Amino acid sequence: MTENAQQQPSAPPTELPTQYAPADVEGPLYERWVERGYFEADAKSDKPPYTIVIPPPNVTGSLHLGHAFEHTLIDALTRRKRMQGFETLWQPGMDHAGIATQNVVERELGKEGKSRHDLGREAFVERVWQWKGESGGQISGQMRRLGDGVAWSRERFTMDEGLSQAVQTIFKRLYDDELIYRAERIINWCPRCLTAISDIEVEYQDDDGELVSMKYGEGDDTIVVATTRAETMLGDTAVAVHPDDERYRHLVGKEIRLPLTDRFIPVVADTHVDPEFGTGAVKVTPAHDPNDFEIGQRHNLPSLTVMDEHAVITAHGPFQGLDRLEARSAIVAALRAEGRIVAEKRPYVHSVGHCSRCKTTIEPRLSMQWWVKVGPLAKAAGDAVRDGRVKIHPQEMEKRYFDWVDNLHDWCISRQLWWGHRIPVWYGPNGEVVCVGPDDEAPTGEGWRQDTDVLDTWFSSGLWPFSTLGWPEQAESLAKFYPNSVLVTGYDILFFWVARMMMFGLYAMDGTPPFHTIALHGMVRDQFGKKMSKSFGNAVNPLDWMDKYGSDALRFTLARGANPGVDVPIGEDWVQGSRNFANKIWNATRFALMNGATVDGPLPDASKLSATDRWILSRLNSVVAEVDALYEDYQFAKLSDALFHFAWDEVFDWYVELSKTTFMAGGEPAKVSGRVLGEVLDVTLKLLHPIVPFVTETLWTTLTGGESVVVAEWPTDSGFRDAAAEKEIESLQSVITEVRRFRADQGLQPGQRVPARLTLDGTPFAAHEAAVRQLLRLQPEGEDFSATATLPVAGATVALDLSGTIDVAAERKRLAKDLAAAEKEKAQAGAKLGNEAFLAKAPDNVVDKIRTRLAKADEDIARIQSQLERLPQA
Repeated sequence: MTENAQQQPSAPPTELPTQYAPADVEGPLYERWVERGYFEADAKSDKPPYTIVIPPPNVTGSLHLGHAFEHTLIDALTRRKRMQGFETLWQPGMDHAGIATQNVVERELGKEGKSRHDLGREAFVERVWQWKGESGGQISGQMRRLGDGVAWSRERFTMDEGLSQAVQTIFKRLYDDELIYRAERIINWCPRCLTAISDIEVEYQDDDGELVSMKYGEGDDTIVVATTRAETMLGDTAVAVHPDDERYRHLVGKEIRLPLTDRFIPVVADTHVDPEFGTGAVKVTPAHDPNDFEIGQRHNLPSLTVMDEHAVITAHGPFQGLDRLEARSAIVAALRAEGRIVAEKRPYVHSVGHCSRCKTTIEPRLSMQWWVKVGPLAKAAGDAVRDGRVKIHPQEMEKRYFDWVDNLHDWCISRQLWWGHRIPVWYGPNGEVVCVGPDDEAPTGEGWRQDTDVLDTWFSSGLWPFSTLGWPEQAESLAKFYPNSVLVTGYDILFFWVARMMMFGLYAMDGTPPFHTIALHGMVRDQFGKKMSKSFGNAVNPLDWMDKYGSDALRFTLARGANPGVDVPIGEDWVQGSRNFANKIWNATRFALMNGATVDGPLPDASKLSATDRWILSRLNSVVAEVDALYEDYQFAKLSDALFHFAWDEVFDWYVELSKTTFMAGGEPAKVSGRVLGEVLDVTLKLLHPIVPFVTETLWTTLTGGESVVVAEWPTDSGFRDAAAEKEIESLQSVITEVRRFRADQGLQPGQRVPARLTLDGTPFAAHEAAVRQLLRLQPEGEDFSATATLPVAGATVALDLSGTIDVAAERKRLAKDLAAAEKEKAQAGAKLGNEAFLAKAPDNVVDKIRTRLAKADEDIARIQSQLERLPQA
């Protein structure tokens, strides 16, 4: 803990309103923080750096609950580090989101009856920039609502001038190092977006399709193959079998007739074929299947493209001009007419790839594209984790990371779009190819043209940790804030984004990885663990909950569910509970201020403190140490829970309640406890601030008169512990809890007063008697006191006189009835569990339920018997 004498001078506390109204507080507070520059980062500072980049949200959308979750965690980390004296940079910005943004603007054009081709490339790109200017501010406003402490003056966009220079620079370097090349290969093609998409942008789902088995060849030279994409048979250039399959050995090397065409195709032997699957023979369509393409390369087979970019058949014949699905039905019908169909299975459920943007079924397609040779880059990315330069948290996620980077295929980086970073390559009239860097002059003259494709969005976002800091220039910010301290992101984009940043960071920054730690979190789900989706009807706009309950309530709920690498369920009632917590903090602080809580001057010497004071200060230091350790381990759920229970249970429900009699009595003990309570609230509010910044800022500045908790000093563990005081108060808590339980069992009203005698080891409960009597509504014993119930607990004895407070006879009758019911339940359950014939036939879950009933009956019997024993004699 820090001495408050080192803080801003204390001022007379401002009276707090009776109720906390987040809507009145949050907006003005955030603007004040921004105006004062608390979130800005100074590259010239001599403070140690702490850097986190924002996973840049797409400019197309708005923040969803997943963003709010991630931003809460990042903001908590950076706020704490700022309070610890670090030069903290949380780098904000947005991604241009190539396909998604182009789709949005094209839909807008469609409403006007136009397409991008009507505008032309230059005018269309200008239209996208116009749309970005109108829509891009929505996300910034939502981030402010959430309380994101980002350095707004450093906000970047993946298409701004500086980042465009970075993209050109790294493309040129990779090209010169022969790590970028152009080649014709099978890619994932979206017939709706009309562009290639990478493997990780394909979403697989089980679809109902059809499996058709058909006969190729004639007579003894026939062979049966099966497919779910009959339309691709028009592009078949071989049939493949396993070289050791005796059934087809006589056909290998021969040519057989391809139905519905005038072509003959060879039968080839290839070890890729599984002889145990289906008929052991597969059709080979090199231009429309990635595995078939590899077979075609090994056997020098031609590649025949039979579909255009819209997935319309281009092969000559009766099927030309048909959509792929129309052609599928027509081809199966034509084969059936020829007697070529051997079997048909419908529906046939199988995994089908879909475009993650528009959900259209993707089409494998042979295409000339640009590629990154990822082998050496991926090896470097794997080595950086293996040798400890980068830690993945939680550690069990390392396997998933290695499974990916150790098996990466070359990355297709070209997209057939107009919005994005255009590939900086020019083609000359005589076949020349020139890659142009940012400082190079592009070729001019007749016949020269630039490549029309743009780069995959993940190419530019892969540069984010260093391009945002001024790279490729040797900028002050780059020297100060690179590498990032930690990357906080979801495990779902470990492959999309994290691996690309690792590859590019290590390559561009001379082997220095882009971050020291990768802290992975899960996805936000509804309270039943179901994925949130508009189609499921369970998606939540975080603004709705912030409007209703306040931003702090949403933030605390999200943080309290954040276990590393694990999905986070969330429901509205949980946010409501967090709102109640904010109200509890508010009301407790109001009470403290009205009862003399202060931060003025140093803490009194331990000799002047009561056991209750020493207990809460000892517990406070333990919590400071616990919270610090949990922050370093990214255990947001555990640290939030620790703070919740310390604040609500120990500070507000125990320390404040135990101290009320001291405050009411006044005098020097009240002043001492007021200073202790001020210290406890000061530190507790600081510990809570990174997660619930708005309510803590209001309360802390009112309590201390300090400038802002945002720039206050983070608490440290002073080392003060008092095991004896902790044990004493724990015993006292046990006494109070047990007596409260007994009172409830006897049906006493909470405010009903009962005469009682308190003793500890045979002596009066002197130090705490007033507080105990106040909390338990216990009157002093009178002359006619008669102990009708005695409770020995935690070394103390509480004798109660219940005569006249309850109808003992009626209570005994009620409890006897309950006891008889519990004993009957025990007998029935025990009889079933003792019946061997029943146990042999009954399902395990039924037997488990009966065992649970028996255990519950035993608990009820013990509880009721204890209550009967405690009742006074009738």
